[in-house]
Formats: sequence, C-alpha cells, structure tokens
Amino acid sequence: MRGFWGDRIDAVADKTAMILYERCVAAGMFDQIDPERPVPPVKMPWHTRADGSPDTVNVQMFWDSDVAKVIETAAYALYRKPNADLEAKIDAIIEMFAKLQQPDGYVNSWFIRMQPGLRWTNLRDCHELYCAGHLMEGAVAYFHATGKRTLLDVMCRYADLIDKEFGLRAGQKHGYCGHEEIELALIRLGRATGEQRYIDLARYFIDARGQQPHFFDIEAAARGADPAQFRHKTYQYNQSHLPVREQTKVIGHAVRAMYLYSGMADVATEFGDDTLTDALKGLWEDLTTKQMYVTGGIGPAASNEGFTDYYDLPNESAYAETCAAVGLMMWASRMLGRGPDRRYADIMEQALYNGALSGLSIDGSRFFYDNPLESRGGHHRWTWHRCPCCPPNIARTVASIGSYMYGVSADGVAVHLYGDSTARLKLSSGEVTLTQSTAYPADGRVTLRIGLDAPATFALALRAPGWCEAPTLTLNGEHTSTGDMSGGYIQLRREWRDGDVLELDLPMRVRALHAHPAVRADLGRVAIARGPLIYCVEETDNAGNLNGLVLSDDLSAARTEPLPELGGALVIELPARRERWSAGDGRLYSTQPPAAENTTARLVPYHLWDNRDAGEMLVWIRAAQ
Repeated sequence: MRGFWGDRIDAVADKTAMILYERCVAAGMFDQIDPERPVPPVKMPWHTRADGSPDTVNVQMFWDSDVAKVIETAAYALYRKPNADLEAKIDAIIEMFAKLQQPDGYVNSWFIRMQPGLRWTNLRDCHELYCAGHLMEGAVAYFHATGKRTLLDVMCRYADLIDKEFGLRAGQKHGYCGHEEIELALIRLGRATGEQRYIDLARYFIDARGQQPHFFDIEAAARGADPAQFRHKTYQYNQSHLPVREQTKVIGHAVRAMYLYSGMADVATEFGDDTLTDALKGLWEDLTTKQMYVTGGIGPAASNEGFTDYYDLPNESAYAETCAAVGLMMWASRMLGRGPDRRYADIMEQALYNGALSGLSIDGSRFFYDNPLESRGGHHRWTWHRCPCCPPNIARTVASIGSYMYGVSADGVAVHLYGDSTARLKLSSGEVTLTQSTAYPADGRVTLRIGLDAPATFALALRAPGWCEAPTLTLNGEHTSTGDMSGGYIQLRREWRDGDVLELDLPMRVRALHAHPAVRADLGRVAIARGPLIYCVEETDNAGNLNGLVLSDDLSAARTEPLPELGGALVIELPARRERWSAGDGRLYSTQPPAAENTTARLVPYHLWDNRDAGEMLVWIRAAQ
C-alpha cells in the first residue's frame, strides 16, 4: 500500500501498535493475564443496576479481547515493517496465554484468575466466547504475518474444547455467546487451518441463537438467578430474541449486531445457505434505508450502545461507536463473498472513510469511541478509554485494509475499493498482479496495470461507485464501454496479457446530500460530500456560530485545495451566508430576522475533525430556502 492508505498503515506500524501495547501495560492488563504474577485486584468499577447494586458485568472481564486485537494490530504492523522490539513484546504476551491455558484447553484470564470456578455459567453477560473469538482472530493474523504457531496452536486447542462443550449432542450446552464474535472467528480459524469442525461449529452458533426454550433463561435458572432480571431486560439487546432467519429489524447493541451478521454472511458463503443470505438482505435494507448516519455510523443511543427506532438519527448526541462502523464494514465485506454487488461495497467504503476512520487521529496516537455529527466544542479525541475496544479495532482495520479491497474467485477478480497499491492474487489460471496507481480518495482517476507470467483469461469487475454519475474506462488507451454494469461493477472478461493497462476515471463533483424528511434533526440542512468523503465545518476554519452558516444551493462555485496541516487533504470552500444576531439589547427573541453577510465556508473531511484546534463541528449545515 502506498499513498493515502500507505501513510495510515505506516502511522499504525510506527506509532499506534506500540502505543496500544504500552497502554495495555499501564491499564494493568498483563497483571491479569500473566499466570506468573500475583492475582491482581479488580481495577475497573462494576456496572450497577438501577437500584445501585453491582451488576454481573465489568469491562475487565473482556480485557483478553482488547489484548487480542492489539496482537492482531501488531501482526499487520510487523507484516508491513519488521520491528524486533514490538515482535518480542507480542511474543511475550502470547507466551502468557500459552502458560495460562488449562490442561483441557480453556483460556480466559478472568475466569481462570479473577473468578475461578465460574466459567460457562453466564454466557449472556460475560463475553467468554467473545474473548475466545478475538484471540482466534489474533492467532490467525499473527501466524500469517510471522509464521509463528504458538498462539494458533493454543487457540486450536481452545476451539477443540469449545466444540466439545457446545452443540446439540447429549451432554453438550445448547448455548452461544451474549456478545457475538466467535462465529466469524471460527470461520477464519477454519479457513486458516483447514479444519471443517470449526466452520461447522460457527454454523451451530448461528443456528442456535434465539431458539426456544431460550438458553439464557435456562442458564440463569441454573445459577439461581431470575432470568428476567438483567441489565437490558430484553433479548433484543443481543439479537437473541428470535432465531436469526426470522429477524427482520436491526435492533439492540450495534457492534453485536454487526458481528452476528458478519458471521451469518460467512456461514452463508461457506454453505451456500440462501436462507441466511435472504435474511441478511432484509436486515441490510432495514439498516441502510432507515437507521444509518450519512457517515456510515450506526447506533445513535448511548443507553444501549445501539439502535432505537427508525429515522432516529440525532447529530450532537450520536453515539455511532467506532467499533460499530468497523463492524458494518466487516458485514459489507462478507456480503461480497457471494459475488460483487455495489450495494454492499458502497456502504463498506462509506463506513470506512467516514464513520470508522474518524476513530483514529492522523498521527495514530488518539482515538474517538463515539462519533457525533455535531459538537459544541466539548467532544475530543482521547488517549485511552475505560472500555478500550475501539483503538485496536480501528488500528487493526486500517493496517489490514488490503484485505477489504479485492474479491477473488477461481476465475475472477473484483476490485471493491480503490487505493494506491499492489496486490498479488491467485486464480485457477495462475497468479495475477494488480497495481493501482491513484491519489484516491482525493482524485477519482485510477490506473490499473495487469501483471502476468503468461496470458490468462479471467473476469475483472471494477466497482462503479453509486456517487459517481459518469465513470469512463480505457483499456490500453482505447475507450471501453461501461455498459455491462451487473451489480454496479464494470464487468470485463477477456484474455489478459502482461502489461495491459486500464484507466478508470470516477469524476468527483462536490454534491449536497439531503436527508429523508422523517430525520427531524436534518430538516432544512444538507451534508456536503465529494467522492467517498463526507465533509464538515470546524470552528477553527469558520469563526463564529456554525449554525449561523447558510449554504447556497448552487455548488458550481465550489473550490478544493490541499491543506498541509491536515496532511494535504483536500478541503472544500463554498460561498455561504452568515447570519448574525444583533446583540444590542441582549434579547433572545425578536421580530426582526438576523442580519446576513456573505462569507466563504471551509469544509474538511469528517474523519479529520478534531486534529487541530478545539472548537465546534457540524456535518449537517443549514441550506438556503
């Protein structure tokens, strides 16, 4: 990777990966994981119930998952750039998990060291299998990056235990995790090891969810608890209210939902299961047409870190967790596993460049957990969080962005995302090298060069983004029709030769986006976009009250220019009017409208806000009526 993504991957490799490690040290995570250290005290506060009594949940319970994502981030960083110090530190963490593993294969620092004897007693609340899933993902990534098998072998033994413990056979628990993740992780582990049992186990967890009698009711009764008395008091929160094929509305905790749907899509691909795919298509429409922010952020409410009701998309109080946008990307990417379809790739791109990437500062050192679309100046990036799931999640996503860019079948390649890069892909006819040369997302011109040892016939599908009105394509300098646009991709099947050159032009005009009138927060306002990027105004560029800005409906005068202080990102300048309230008599209301003056509004890519001086920020800007 070079260019836009190369710079960001380098930031993760050079800075973020070590920062994540050091902040895990500072939080005391390794004191809990390392069995050779004394058992530490509980360092994080317990959640409390409405009556003030302690809940069953403590974020320290799932520290293993945060460390696992740090391992995964480090794996991609090491693949990018050798770093002996980082590798030694990660090897030491892996050795902790290897020593922690019980003789039967069980690995979970909380239930081995902090609450021994309680394993598998509260899958609804305690993230046990969720932690296992993230450790599986970290193990696969580290094996692929370094060739080292220690953590992979640890997690295979753990997966064997889980396969023995859970299922439909006599004596097994007919359960699943309250926080989905292990489903997609088992698919990844199965693909890496060739072990079909892991893939079958993922399918079991998907099929078991929401079945009656409800496992979480049985589980609660077994430990002497009232099944109705738990924090969120509804199984909609963890998407276990119905069997997955009967679910039609995206509901509950946003990250859990996205991980569930990602696992469902993987299982659908592995088994050719149209019943799962059909359910997912309905859920996709429900989310993207009624419950998604223009940034690709999802989950407006802090109370459940998730969904509320249709068209409830407030801006200033938007939760829109970074992990949720990452999860939406993961789901979209997996929906592409059954063939190229612009509906999914466009949203993957939208969530990537806006709702997810906003979670990481330019230099890779600071993070957003929640991502509002409006701020009065009090919302800022932080160095760490009491629930530190988002920093390693966005870091591992950025560092592995190449895995989202292409889809490969036996005789075809689909280009889902554009970026300056080189990819070596294996087809049944042999290996093909695709080299993209582009300044994307600043510019929509993309040159693709084909590298082959010998001529080969295969299909090449190039996404024509929905935001682009008139894509053009040339092949070896000759204009090529874009008429065959199955699924929103330009489809080309031919005999390719080494050195063939495709030039794709995706014009990026500045455009104003309007919200559905049921989204009350955005009435009379527009969001400005260019290419895949959503833009916002910041106080540092636009002195005064940002809600006093009124944009013209004529965008023909829009001007773009690079801004060095934001890494050369293109900013947009637009003619606008600024309303000013007369402060002469200090009145709150008046019969006279505000005075207005001509001005120029400067907008920056949303993912870059709060990288400079603190101040207000606004995505949805008032439009001239």
